[in-house]
Amino acid sequence: MKRLLATAVLVLLTVGGAVAQEPAKGGGSAASSVTQALTDLEHQWAKASKAADGDALAPILADDFVALDSDGSMHTKTDVIARTKKAKWVTNEISDVKVMAHGDSAVVTGSWTGNGTDGAGKAQNAKERWADTWVKTAGGKWQCVASASAPIK
Repeated sequence: MKRLLATAVLVLLTVGGAVAQEPAKGGGSAASSVTQALTDLEHQWAKASKAADGDALAPILADDFVALDSDGSMHTKTDVIARTKKAKWVTNEISDVKVMAHGDSAVVTGSWTGNGTDGAGKAQNAKERWADTWVKTAGGKWQCVASASAPIK
């Protein structure tokens, strides 16, 4: 009887340990909804940029947003909105979007291809990699707090 009880306890501990190692059901769905939400926001940003609709960026960017451009210049939310309104893009596309969520924050990376005139009036035909840092606000809305880009050579 003792041997049967010891075997039963051992089996329960082994099965319990294996079950504890499996990912929680439903966790993938929360992660995929964050991935989809942030991918959608990145595409909204690209669409607004191509349309020179700087006002569409206002709810996407945090008030203390900071951008580090591929030329090393720094820009605030106000700068980015104003520059977006002045730009004239023939091509403004993002691709290879990847989302790495960390609780109420996330880093989104991707590639950008642009051809046209930027907000400073400078002709552009460029390819860049970018990384955006997003934070979920207390109200549950995602906002970008920082963006950085580097040219692809």
